[in-house]
Amino acid sequence: MSKNFLQFNKVSFHYESSAENIFSDITLHVAEGWTGIIGASGAGKTTLLKLAAGIIQPTEGNIIIQANIEYCEQRTDELPENHYDLFHDYSKESFRLIDQLELKEEWLSRWNTLSHGERKRVQIATALFRKPEILAVDEPTNHLDKGTRTKLIASLKQYKGVGLIVSHDRDLLDTLCFQCLFLNESGAIIFKGGYTEANQQFEEYKRSAVQEYNESKSEVLRLKKEYAKRALLADKSKRDSSKRHISQKDRDAKSKIDAGRVTGRDAIGGKLKKQMEGRLTQKEVEFSKKTLPKTNALGIKFETEISKRNSVLNLDEGVLPLGEEKALSYPQLIISGNDRIGLKGPNGCGKSTLLSFIENQLNLERDEFTYIPQEIDLGETEQLMSQINELSNDRYGELLIIISRLGSDAKRILDTELPSPGETRKLMLGLGILNKPKLIIMDEPTNHMDLPSIICLENALRESNCPYLLVSHDERFLENLCEIFWIIDGDKNSSSKMVLKVQL
Repeated sequence: MSKNFLQFNKVSFHYESSAENIFSDITLHVAEGWTGIIGASGAGKTTLLKLAAGIIQPTEGNIIIQANIEYCEQRTDELPENHYDLFHDYSKESFRLIDQLELKEEWLSRWNTLSHGERKRVQIATALFRKPEILAVDEPTNHLDKGTRTKLIASLKQYKGVGLIVSHDRDLLDTLCFQCLFLNESGAIIFKGGYTEANQQFEEYKRSAVQEYNESKSEVLRLKKEYAKRALLADKSKRDSSKRHISQKDRDAKSKIDAGRVTGRDAIGGKLKKQMEGRLTQKEVEFSKKTLPKTNALGIKFETEISKRNSVLNLDEGVLPLGEEKALSYPQLIISGNDRIGLKGPNGCGKSTLLSFIENQLNLERDEFTYIPQEIDLGETEQLMSQINELSNDRYGELLIIISRLGSDAKRILDTELPSPGETRKLMLGLGILNKPKLIIMDEPTNHMDLPSIICLENALRESNCPYLLVSHDERFLENLCEIFWIIDGDKNSSSKMVLKVQL
């Protein structure tokens, strides 16, 4: 057995606000190397990481964990603990991480002005520097551009220990993981390989489970029919062996009945019935232990409206400050009709700042467009939950349907004390759909989202009839959806000036 490992022994867990378990009776052993945690939002991926890290304790069962644990949560609101050690150790390892992830010490003094991608790099580097026996990482590539993502993966590959990673990034999971743990209604199950290989095994497992369930069900039904036939035969045999309805003078019939009792012919029906009853009971017990994997109907639709205005945005060219030393120069920006616009650019180039600026320049009222920011902080999440609790019964019901069609248990999400970032994004998306927007703006919409939800969102946007503006580092997502691209890059004549160009 490897020196470092993680052991769950019959672990169950539920939050105090919910009577239902998120996990029930999970037993698993995780050895050194990276294990990908796969499941829909609300399936308990983040909860499993927190249990592994010792942040929360199981309701039942126990977890054997190593002493030195680091947990990198999805949120990057706060400076990571022990960040000072990373930048002031001056060891070979600290220099390697700082150089590899292109970190700057001055970032620490202006944390709130950093992009979320920059914050995530500091968070991961700080955790890796401490060389924990167990490292739990939640969505590490959120907010990262292609170049930085490649460097981060290289750093994670050098980690030696028990690694648990939650991610919607299929390439990351394929590159990094030697096995994947799938969370679903039936519990947790591990398959070898990265996401692509492990998911194929998981899909085959589900197909086999459905086939076995159906075959077992058919066998139970067949045995029930056979039992019914034998019961009729036994009843007939019993009636035939009775002298009750035979005339006292019919000595011949009575003699035949007496002969049947002596030879045992009249007991055959009863024996056959009892044998079948035993076989049926056994099969019913076997069938009761089988579960049919749940398959939720997925897919959402934006009930959008078309604006009567010629354009929802007509912004004259200008320069947008990005901080004390940086600025973004942009040309005239127009959004009209059903424009499908993708905004691209490296981390820290001002994409999110531009979206926030555009939000206040639109020719629309606030309730006429849906804007989903890159990150939703704790205060905004609490405000969102209050807004949901004030919905009418009809609209609340519609929201539950939307969340369930994004592949999550809506009731479980709304019962948790604080939804995860992925769950919060789904709730905000659901509210946006209810409002029938005339414009959709999304900043990194695939961040924190599980894979089935990303596919649902992509299909819904493709079929919508209102314009949208999307920011994403997911090249496949943008290429599938957008026809116009706003691309931000550096100014060749200035190290501090960014330039936006429109590409049709």
